[in-house]
Formats: sequence, C-alpha cells, structure tokens
Amino acid sequence: MDLLTGPLGAGVSAGLGCGLLLGWLLRARLAPASRSFIKAVESGAVEASVMGEGGEFKMVLVVRNDLKMGKGKVAAQCSHAAVSAYKQVQRRDPELLKQWEYCGQPKVVVKAPDEETLVELLSRARAAGLTVSLIQDAGRTQIAPGSRTVLGVGPGPAHLVDSITGDLKLY
Repeated sequence: MDLLTGPLGAGVSAGLGCGLLLGWLLRARLAPASRSFIKAVESGAVEASVMGEGGEFKMVLVVRNDLKMGKGKVAAQCSHAAVSAYKQVQRRDPELLKQWEYCGQPKVVVKAPDEETLVELLSRARAAGLTVSLIQDAGRTQIAPGSRTVLGVGPGPAHLVDSITGDLKLY
C-alpha cells in the first residue's frame, strides 16, 4: 500500500500539510525582522552593538585546583557560575549581555591553586566593576559543604577580564 493512500495516509497528509502551513506562517512572521537586522548590519548601522564598542567580551571561570574535583563536578560547578553570572548581567546590563552573545559567548576555564587566590581574584574583579559569581558547594558528593569551588568573572570586556585572570593557566 502506498503511504499517502493507505490507512495512515490521511494522518500523514494532514500532518505534512499542518507542518508546511506552520513553517510558512512562522517564516512570514519572523523573516521581516531578520531581514531588517541583516540590512542594518550590512550598512554598518548596528556594528557597535553587534561586536561591542571596539572589542571582544568574555567570561572566565576560575576553578580551584586544590579540591581535586572530578571532571563532572567541575563541569557542574562551572555551569552554576556561568548561569549565575548570566542572570546577574541580564538584570544589570542587558546591552552588555547582548554584545557578549553576539561575540559568541566566549568562555575560558582556568585554574587557581587555592581558595585564597579565588578570594583575591573576587576582590580584584569587583573593584574593576566586573560581574562575579562565587559558587559554594552544598557538599552532597565529593567535597565539604560550603567549599568555594568556582569563581565566574564576567561577561565583560576581554581586556578588563584578562587584567584580572590573564596570568592563570588553562584548566
């Protein structure tokens, strides 16, 4: 039996038709906005808001190396720091967030030797006016409750973030 004329044919044909109609409607609704944005980029009208005013933006996640966390634990703690920083910037400076997103949301993970270094970096980043997110673990798995595990610095201008974290080695 043919798929379109057999017992399932009516359902397949109806589903295909609904999908095509929905796609057409969404394209008609979303396309004008994307076309006007592309024209603005091509004309240079939105270059400053697309790439930021003359530079890159980045986020750096600083992981304490002395805790000897497993890879999965480090990934989870870095995720907590990134989400926390994102939410802060979303509230405080949506334009900066947009610029970081247009730059591809760069994130770099580096290591700090101990908690003292993490706290010092936190202080320096705050003094520079950068967004910071210090993550403390609940202590349910590998490490003691309240352990400071990861410091998120940024998103912010790359040169400013690098002035705080640029001397640290990649994780």
